[in-house]
Amino acid sequence: MSKEIAIIFPGQGSQKVGMLAEFAQVEPIVLATFEEASSVLEQDLWQITQENPDDLLNQTAYTQPALLAASVALWRIWQARHGVMPAVMAGHSLGEYSALVCADAISFMDAITVVHQRGQFMQAAVPAGSGAMAAIIGLAPEKVAKACELATQGNETVEPANFNAIGQIVISGSAAAVERAVIEAKELGAKLAKTLPVSVPSHCILMEPAAKQLQSVLASIDIKAPAVPVLQNYDVSASNDPAQIRDKLVKQLYSPVRWVETIEAIHRQDINELYECGAGNVLTGLNKRINKDLNSFAMDTPDLLSQALESLA
Repeated sequence: MSKEIAIIFPGQGSQKVGMLAEFAQVEPIVLATFEEASSVLEQDLWQITQENPDDLLNQTAYTQPALLAASVALWRIWQARHGVMPAVMAGHSLGEYSALVCADAISFMDAITVVHQRGQFMQAAVPAGSGAMAAIIGLAPEKVAKACELATQGNETVEPANFNAIGQIVISGSAAAVERAVIEAKELGAKLAKTLPVSVPSHCILMEPAAKQLQSVLASIDIKAPAVPVLQNYDVSASNDPAQIRDKLVKQLYSPVRWVETIEAIHRQDINELYECGAGNVLTGLNKRINKDLNSFAMDTPDLLSQALESLA
């Protein structure tokens, strides 16, 4: 099997109660992976994903470790079933950590510690209710930027945060500025502009305090050159230098996720098959909107993974 492929890893928004439940019935490695993560957190992460006590699964400090564990468990199954080693990996926001773990750049246990604290830092950086995010559909990037510019007043800022697909951009910032940007986007011709049910305004300047805290945590863990190139969100490039990888993980927190550029960069490597290694199929859906010539495969159920493996033949 010499076909060159990419493995991509989802971020927040892909979590759901009961994720990987079917896999856990047939693949012991799923529970084993979650037990590793639970030992770091000193909390039953599998129970959180399956039962969602006190809505913990949707609290970012637990969402992030849960999604990381799900991606690593699926990667381990992929390897055990002789899936192809990819030519490149990439992850959407949090998914970048999953990619770096699966590329052997960061240990799984260290990554669980980091993303748990990353979630805590993000939640603490902005008082509840004072930050927001909104999805803008059907508006060119320059017009989204214009809407944000018009809506920014004084310390109330808003900026593009996720370039998820062609015509699908998420903005992030102060709640009042985001509300104004939604109105401006509609006036500029957006097909849809609406606030999202999130508790943290990710990938904007409001995350700079969290990034400074994250920098200290990342400095305390070992990072190696990835065994597989990982395109990082900050500049859509791969690095073998641990210092650069750390720096880009820090900057990622307050910079936009350049997913459209990431998929375009993968396609320029003559890679047409992308496999989403994690919960859900959010990235698979986004990729179809970026480039219809690409074949994207979700694989978060045993049947989907079997279909993905068959596609390699």
